[in-house]
Amino acid sequence: MILIAPIKTEKAIGMIEYQNTLTFEVDLKATKKEIQDEMEKLFSVKVARIRTHVTPDGKKHALIRLDKGSKADDVAAKLKMLA
Repeated sequence: MILIAPIKTEKAIGMIEYQNTLTFEVDLKATKKEIQDEMEKLFSVKVARIRTHVTPDGKKHALIRLDKGSKADDVAAKLKMLA
């Protein structure tokens, strides 16, 4: 499993609403291509761009911006992140 868990901070929720971007904790060894493939397969969305970074506590986060045709709100609703 590459996508470990969605990040549900206030900033991450704001990015869903305003930038069409989801934030996930991902496997430390996962590549951007692997993250994109799993995201597209699991949620049937088109990924436009992925940015990753490793946090100071050793976890890897991925900022996944969806293409214009896909809505991050819909994915967040499936994950029960938004009411």
